[in-house]
Amino acid sequence: MAAGNRRVSAASARSHTRKGKSGSRSAISRGVWKKLAFVSIVGFLAWAYNAIQPPPPVICGTPNGPPVTAPRIRLQDGRHLAYKESGVPKERAKYKIITTHGFMGSRNDSLFSEELLEELSIYVVSFDRPGYGESDPHPNRSVRSGALDIEGLADQLDLGPKFYVIGISMGGYPIWGCLRYIPHSV
Repeated sequence: MAAGNRRVSAASARSHTRKGKSGSRSAISRGVWKKLAFVSIVGFLAWAYNAIQPPPPVICGTPNGPPVTAPRIRLQDGRHLAYKESGVPKERAKYKIITTHGFMGSRNDSLFSEELLEELSIYVVSFDRPGYGESDPHPNRSVRSGALDIEGLADQLDLGPKFYVIGISMGGYPIWGCLRYIPHSV
């Protein structure tokens, strides 16, 4: 039988024809699936990134924010620090102390009993660190800015040229900043 007279069955012809088309079709569909998977992964990562971003801060005293219930000072950069005074009046005090709270703390954390403060003539001022309680957040907060916040608080409350500082737990890093950046005051 000659090569040109060779008979091919219909089923054989269909299968050869389909293989040729399906081979190119699967290569195309593989490329489409890869692109679709890539776009899906990128889309999921973008959604996840947006989902984990914290909400914007709610500032005390703003129209949609909580009310201000504590005395506050205004710092040179326009932020406010809420504070609480305890002990004897600062004019009578032998010792003036600024305390900084730790994580999950506030200006209301008390280290001393009122009796002890009276007996030793101590004036204590504690404040909400930036972003805590009723103090405004500081988006570029650093060890230095913590020390400068304490210096601004002491200046505006007229504590004098020297004062003591005590840090509770994570409140110790602004105290280290005081030793580093404002050693002349502590």
